[in-house]
Amino acid sequence: MYVRQTWLFSFEEWLEIEPSERRIRFFSALDLSSYAAQLTSPAPQGAKPISREAILRAFLAAPLEGVSTFTKLHQRLESDLRFRDQCGFSLHEPVPSISTLSRVFQTIVDQGIAVKLFGDLVRQCRDLGLVDGEHVAIDSTAVQAYERKRPRSGVQATDQANWGAKFDAFGNKLAWFGYKVHLAVDTKSELPIAVEVTPANVFDGDMAIPLMEKLYQERWKTRFLLMDAGYDQVKNYEAARAFGAQAIIPMNRRREKEPPEGMDFDGTPRCTMGYRMTYWGAESDWLKFRCPHATGHVDCPLGMAACSASNYGMVVKKHVDEDVRRYANPHRGSRTWKMLYDERTAVERCFSRLKEWLTLDGVHVRGIEKVTAHAYINAIVLLASALAMHRTNRIEQVA
Repeated sequence: MYVRQTWLFSFEEWLEIEPSERRIRFFSALDLSSYAAQLTSPAPQGAKPISREAILRAFLAAPLEGVSTFTKLHQRLESDLRFRDQCGFSLHEPVPSISTLSRVFQTIVDQGIAVKLFGDLVRQCRDLGLVDGEHVAIDSTAVQAYERKRPRSGVQATDQANWGAKFDAFGNKLAWFGYKVHLAVDTKSELPIAVEVTPANVFDGDMAIPLMEKLYQERWKTRFLLMDAGYDQVKNYEAARAFGAQAIIPMNRRREKEPPEGMDFDGTPRCTMGYRMTYWGAESDWLKFRCPHATGHVDCPLGMAACSASNYGMVVKKHVDEDVRRYANPHRGSRTWKMLYDERTAVERCFSRLKEWLTLDGVHVRGIEKVTAHAYINAIVLLASALAMHRTNRIEQVA
């Protein structure tokens, strides 16, 4: 059994805090001075530039306020003096124009500011024990493009919006033109720790390894990688093993008509009488299976004598490396395996918050680089919110 103490961060409770107070707490968790310095020209010309740190704060506050366009952000800064002040703008000077907001956002993209800030916040969360990366769920979600749709036929650029399709929970095929946001989410906190953005036509199974590589580069000690059946490819199991983790993925049986001889689809051996053997635990990466009659799971007409002269009954051991796709430690179908797979819903809840409560679904920029920055900014809001709540709780404990 794998039992972990969880740190419960409720994003829904965070949103119940009065907006002005929430912004105070949100900004208290962020030190943006070094990032803002990268947005400032080393040799400014002309009039005094508008504070780049204030603009960066406004970009980060916008998803929390449901603001998804430069136009709406400009209007909010003009009409809401408290919001403007909390972002750090002078109340005696004009707010940044829409074109200024657009130019600064482009600089954020060019300088990779969102990617750097995301990485730094993830490391802060890890240092504080808010995330541990021990159990990580991987999945993707569709994002509509803010671009003119192109025909489905013909050669398409590999770095631009494209057509994608997925099946929903009811088996209906859903098509969209745009992108996919791929996340690796820490199941303990339901916070994102790695992000990738691709055109919508990129297959989910091909993006597991790039996300694993990001986890490896950050030296996460991941034990289990939880994915749905769309990631059921040998290369993903092998990559997980190479990174010292176990992939927990349901088998996709659409291409398999029959299981290998002497076993079921899930890797459970069958005894000489054709009964499924009983999983009896694992030692290191050796899976142990016992005679089902000896364990009381079936009433074999020949008893244990058909397979073994031992009173213990026949025993079969399988090493995970014999077939990394079919064998897993813990064994497929075991209670522990199912409990681990149930944690995969953490990534679904993370996507739900990004789309329903923030602005991941409200893409109003064009091109994969800008959409990537947009996705990172929304992920940053989740991390900063968790840090703000942690800081608030620590202050209350001290008080």
